[in-house]
Order: sequence, then C-alpha cells, then structure tokens
Amino acid sequence: MNVDTELLNAIIDNSKDAIVISDANNSILEVNVAFIKLTGYEKSEVKGITLFNVCYAESHTTTLFESTEQITKEDSTIQYKSTMRSKNGEAIWADSTTHIIYDEYKQPVLYLTIMRTLAKLDAQCNQGVRVNHYDPLTNLPNVFLLYDRLEQTIISARRTGNPVSLLTFGLDRFTVINEGLGFHVGDMVIKEVGARLEKTIRKSDTVARLAGDRFCLVMSITVANDSVVVAEKILNAMNEGFLVQDREINLTASIGISMFPTDSEDTNTLLLLSESAMRHVKQNGGNAYQFFSTEMNEKARRRIEIENNLRTAIQYNEFILYYQPKVNIETNAIVGAEALLRWNKPGGGIVPPNEFIPIAEESGLIALIGQWVIQRACEDIKKWQEHGVSPVRVSINVAGIQLRNKDIITQVKETIAKYKIAPNYIELEITESSLILDPQRAVDILNAFQEMGVHVSIDDFGTGYSSLSYLSRFPVNTLKIDREFIKDIQENKNNAEITRAIIGLSKSLKLEVVAEGAENVEHINFLKAQDCTTVQGFYYSRPIPPEEFEKLLSIGYIHI
Repeated sequence: MNVDTELLNAIIDNSKDAIVISDANNSILEVNVAFIKLTGYEKSEVKGITLFNVCYAESHTTTLFESTEQITKEDSTIQYKSTMRSKNGEAIWADSTTHIIYDEYKQPVLYLTIMRTLAKLDAQCNQGVRVNHYDPLTNLPNVFLLYDRLEQTIISARRTGNPVSLLTFGLDRFTVINEGLGFHVGDMVIKEVGARLEKTIRKSDTVARLAGDRFCLVMSITVANDSVVVAEKILNAMNEGFLVQDREINLTASIGISMFPTDSEDTNTLLLLSESAMRHVKQNGGNAYQFFSTEMNEKARRRIEIENNLRTAIQYNEFILYYQPKVNIETNAIVGAEALLRWNKPGGGIVPPNEFIPIAEESGLIALIGQWVIQRACEDIKKWQEHGVSPVRVSINVAGIQLRNKDIITQVKETIAKYKIAPNYIELEITESSLILDPQRAVDILNAFQEMGVHVSIDDFGTGYSSLSYLSRFPVNTLKIDREFIKDIQENKNNAEITRAIIGLSKSLKLEVVAEGAENVEHINFLKAQDCTTVQGFYYSRPIPPEEFEKLLSIGYIHI
C-alpha cells in the first residue's frame, strides 16, 4: 500500500510527541511541529546536525548512540531516557523510542525517534544542570560536557568511518593581562574569546572551556585538512585584537591537534596529546597550530605552502587550460571538449590538479579560479572562431562553492556576452553532491542557465547522492559516466551493469550521455555495444594545450 507523502507529513506534524528523523549518521533530516514547540529550535537550525547536539546525556542515561551501536545488528527498536536541552538552555526529561529502518543489506539508513516529554526541570534544577555542564563565565560547555560530547562523536565516528579532530587552544602569555590589567579585564577577554570561537565553528561541532585561557574544540571531519582550515580561522579571529574598557589588547594563540583514530581511540589520551602539541607550539613562540603526528604536521605545512602559492598564481596568471576532446564513437569526429585546469608553477613545472584543487576548494579560492576558467574558455572559443575553426561545445567544471555564489548566473551571462559567442558552446559540468546540498536553489540556477542557452551536465554520475526523483527535477542536458565505472569494466560485472543502466536511463530521459576514462579498444567496444555515442579518454587523446586542440579542431576528427 502506498501512503501519500502529504498525508504522512500531516500525521507526523499533528503528533503531540516530538519526532525526529535522522539519517544513518544520526544527522537530522526532519523534525515535527511538536519538536519545534518543545525545544525552541527551528527546522533550519537543527537540520544537518547530529541529534546529540540537541540532547545531552546524564551519567545514568542510556544514550541513543551507545544503544544503537549495541543492538542494530539484531533489533529495530530501542527505548531509552534522555535529557534534552531547549534552545534557551532549559533541560527536559524525555522518554524516547527510536525505530531503526534498514536497507536490504541490513544496514541502518534512517532513525525515527519519538520523544514523549516526562517533565521540564524546574528553574532551580535546570540551573543546577547548567552549572554542572556549562562554564559560568563564557556559557560554553565545560570539561564534563566536553567529555560526553567527545565520546558521543567518537561513537558516531566508529559507525561512519570518519575521523574526529580534537583542537586544544590556549592564549599566549595570558598571565601578563591578568597580572598587569587585573583579573576582571582577563575575564572580559575570555568571554570575547569564547564568543569568537562559537562564531568560528559549525553547529555540529562542540567548543568548550577547559580552564583559565584553555579551550577545546571537538569536530567530526572528513579529512585532516578540515582541522587546518578551522585552526587557521581561529588564529585569524584572535589576531583581530580585542577592545576592553577602551584598551586595545593584541593576543595570539597556540593550537594543538590530535586525531581519532590515528593518534588514539581513548578520549583521555586524545586530550593529553592535543595539549602536548599545544605546549610544543607555545615553546616555539606561539601563534600557530601543530598536529601531534609528525606526518600530519608535514601535510599541514605543505597545505599552507600550496595555498599561499595559489594566491600568487591567481595574481600572476599562472594557470592554463588544457582541452580533452569528446569524440563520436562511430565516426571519430570531435564533438566537444572538456576544459581542464593546469597550474604551471614557475620553477616547479605543472602541479597536478589533485594536489591543488582540494586546497583551492577548502580555502575558498576556487571561486576566483572558477571565474577565471569560465573567462579563459570563452576567450579560447572566440579565438578559434577568429582563426576560421568551427568551435565545439566546451564543458567547464563548476565547484559547489561557485553554485552557492548568487552572482554565478550573472558572471556566466556577462562573460559569454563579452566574447560574443553562442551560449550553446558552453556546457557547465556540476557534480551530483553539489546539486543535492540545496535542491531547490540548484533547480533555479539550472533553469537560469537553460534559459540563456547554456548546456548543463551532471558530472561523475553514479558516484554521489543521485536519486531518480531529483534527476527528474533537475533541468540538465547530459549525464557523464564517471571513469571509475569504465576503467575495469571488463573484469567488474557490477560496473558494467551500472554503466549499462546509466546509458539506458539517459536514453529514457532523452539526455545525452558521455563516458569518460576510455583508455583501450575493449572500453570502446563495450561502449559501442551499449550504444553510447560520445566518449572521452586517453584512447583518443590526453588533455592538450589550446593551440594543439585548435589544430585537432581544424582537422575535425581523430586518427586512430
């Protein structure tokens, strides 16, 4: 029996019990009206954060995460008591039931949690809870709540496989302020430091005050570089200076970083290691961060070096575009090309994209670089036209951060107009994950591109978060099969079936399909048998400079 989605939503919203729907990582997907009334949080404030960031467990409470870790293999429902905290800090006892929904492989995919309120703690009791869990000066979690949050983050990380980063933060030479200006000035500085730290972190992270001028940040991350980004933000926030009682106070900070599970799987040890790294930074002059791991320190140094060099590369125009042809599999005619960014570093040669693109994305520099790519591609197309060569559609990779820029539509439109080229010569390649972050905004942007005549392709299709319901909503022209499915297509039957399915899906939806990563005749024969007409890969050509690609275009096809 199919249940109408609107009816189901109405039932959930009319429930008197607070209801939370979370994904496999315990990140909140949806909450109902009762939850909003009970906690004071709006949907937009809790979506995407983990449930334990709006709940904290007393010592006698069996938490959702400990319990699901123990029973998900054989059960589908768990009951437990939890202490919730509302947006204003009020503590609420709840009797909770979590229903676990599994996929066909017996892996959890959704958690439906129903919270039946037992009682709100009275003002005196609630104040006691905050005293036990929160620092009275900064109103941040204290060391007791920090331990709880760290343990919960690690429990979740064991299930997801993501690392956890622990940053211990201390002000440099803070005793000078206390002794020279008085403890009341020191307290005011500490309060401001706490406020700045809160503005720096995500809602899913925890920042706590340990004691004195020491703070600690717990983060669930994807890669170690995420820690670097946050550490740099904290240092920059401290370097802005403090104005206290008409006195300008300049401070620096030292940050030590430890990682779960790389450095340790024990909470106490992780704290000791991050503090050890912080002390090492202080001994070396402060105003810096350091990983406990020597190897990670080297990675962090390399990252900073690349980011600084990228800023220089933008300023001095060190980037170039290479073009890889897209070829008709039947005629070998060149029907398109992908513009691929290369960094020609003076004295260092060509820097591989996988070394600098992730850092450009993390630092936000990808927006400037992406704008340059669009402009240079349009400039090359115009040049080919002026040289009497018939251009082909050029696809340009667009990063997620560019899509979130409200000026992206204007930038593309103005650049096309500047070089007076036909909009259909431009195709924007956008990854699935970029689209899924904000589907409605993505639909609006893609519609704007389509209206101006620009083609849109979903890049790396099948590797991200695609669903047929989203695909039917997105106004796109092309699906691009990721090279990971093509490279071992002869040996891997699953990849062969996925490739067949994507080609069939494209035809059903009347979309173009492009297979990238074709490197040998076996790849070509397989794709030809599946009626995939457009192919890109080393079998035909490696990415080449614009002058060489222009020569290929003048011929019109590739000799095999």
